[in-house]
Amino acid sequence: MTARLRLILAALIAAFALAGAGHALAEKIVVQVSDGNPVTWNQALNVVGNLREVYGAGTEIELVAFGQGINMLKFDAPVSTRVVEAQKSLGAKIYACENSMAKNKLAKSDMAPDVVYVRAGVEHIITRQREGWVNLRP
Repeated sequence: MTARLRLILAALIAAFALAGAGHALAEKIVVQVSDGNPVTWNQALNVVGNLREVYGAGTEIELVAFGQGINMLKFDAPVSTRVVEAQKSLGAKIYACENSMAKNKLAKSDMAPDVVYVRAGVEHIITRQREGWVNLRP
């Protein structure tokens, strides 16, 4: 085997290894939504459904709401049914930023059921990124 052929083979092996590593990263995905527009939320929830379909049940998916996006986690929000569906049918964990809730004068009793609360949504997202999670913002 020539040196050139060995170099090409090594490059191909490295490319396949990187491709595999990229897929492994997609096993943990955090979706951030800071927009209070129902259109944006429907898009984000569609993305959650698409991710579940593509990557399967073994993939961890979290949706983190902060800023004006926090209002779409209220139990009476226009997308509340879809939020509950994402939790139950798609297995996504939905996180609410307590800082944003306080700024919008929201209590836990105002929120959709089974929401997980974090002190700061952006802090949670940064932590997930440091842990190797893929971060998406639809």
